Amino acid sequence: MAGSKIDAYVDCVSPYSYYATLYLRRNRKALESHGVEIEFHPVFLGGINVGSGNKPPWTLPAKAAHSKFDSARACKYFGVPPIKPPDFFPILSIMPQRCMIYLKRNYPRERFETTFLSLWEAMFYKGIDISKPEAMAELLQGHQYSEQEIQSILKAASSPEYKQALTDNTQAALEKGAYGAPWFWVRNAQGKEEPFFGSDRFAYMWQYLGLPFDDVTIKARL
Repeated sequence: MAGSKIDAYVDCVSPYSYYATLYLRRNRKALESHGVEIEFHPVFLGGINVGSGNKPPWTLPAKAAHSKFDSARACKYFGVPPIKPPDFFPILSIMPQRCMIYLKRNYPRERFETTFLSLWEAMFYKGIDISKPEAMAELLQGHQYSEQEIQSILKAASSPEYKQALTDNTQAALEKGAYGAPWFWVRNAQGKEEPFFGSDRFAYMWQYLGLPFDDVTIKARL
C-alpha cells in the first residue's frame, strides 16, 4: 500500500482535532506497517468557517447544548480526562498555529507533534490562554526550548512568511472541501483521493484505505 497518505488539517482551538491527533499518533506504527503516511497540517479554523460559511458549534444553541454530552463521550472513548473549556474559550488560534508551522519546518516530527498536543492540554486541562505570547513562551520553556529558540519561534509567528504559511494551509484545506476541523484528505493505494471529516469516521477511512481492522461490534449476552 505504498503511497497511501492521510493529510490531517487540525487547529488547537478544536477539541475534536485533539482527539483525532491523539488517535492517529497512537496508531501510526500500525498504519505505517500498511504503508500509510500521516502528516499534520496546522490551519486556522476561523478562516475555514468563514471560507466555507460554517458556524462554530458553540454559536448554535442546539449544537451547544448537545456538545457537552458529545464531548464527554468522546473523552471517554479516546481515553482522556474530561475537557472543560476555560472561560476565555474560544481563543484566536492564529499565533499558536503559526508557531506550530515553524516547529514543523524546523524541528523533528516527534518534537513538533508533541509540542502541538501540549497546546490542547494546556488550554483544556490547565486553563492556560495559549493565544498570549507570554503563555506560549512558558509552554515552550516546558518543552526545553532555549530562550533563543523561543524568541525565534514567536518572532516567526508575526513574520510575513508564517502569516502566509498559515493562510496557505487554511486555503489548501478549503480547496479540499473543508468546513471544519479535523479535516482529512486521504489518498489510497490506487491513487484515489477523498475527504473525511471529524474524529469519528476512522472506520470509513480504514475501509477506503483497504486496511484490516476490528469495527465496533455488539456482543450477545450469554
